[in-house]
Amino acid sequence: MLAFKLGAAVTAMILTAGVAAAQPAAKPNDAQIAHIAYTAGNIDIAAAQQALKKAKDKDVRSFAQDMIRDHKAVNDKALALLKKLKVTPENNPTSQALKKDADAKLADYAKLNGPAFDKAYAQNEVGYHQTVNGALQSTLIPSAQNPELKSLLETGLKIFQGHEQHAQQVAAKLK
Repeated sequence: MLAFKLGAAVTAMILTAGVAAAQPAAKPNDAQIAHIAYTAGNIDIAAAQQALKKAKDKDVRSFAQDMIRDHKAVNDKALALLKKLKVTPENNPTSQALKKDADAKLADYAKLNGPAFDKAYAQNEVGYHQTVNGALQSTLIPSAQNPELKSLLETGLKIFQGHEQHAQQVAAKLK
């Protein structure tokens, strides 16, 4: 249920971004892309922090630690690049929708414990990474104008594809 709710929210974001991609004037600009990517990273960090507080399974806990480490590292690189480029991330409806849906997901997670939490978190991480990776490939990377931002997004995509595979392994173990 939780995976479906977040998956639906992020799918709506992708569909919106897909519509935007079909209309060149509506493509996200670099400042909006930076905010979307940073927000998505922070969402995964917050979910992983909650997992470290609630998860019982050692593989889930290890995965959550990886999410915190990797997403913080990518977000730190993004902030350094934005500072170098003198670009201020631009809040936008996609970022706002992601944050709102993530807050609801975290509230739902707070109601779960033990194996139910572990399973919900792992399954959601699979769907979340699939959707975010799809958005990076289909909308964010192609829309990025700055070559350094595009390169950072491409590097992030490689890391997050590894996260997706890891999440699939953890989720499969918990079935």
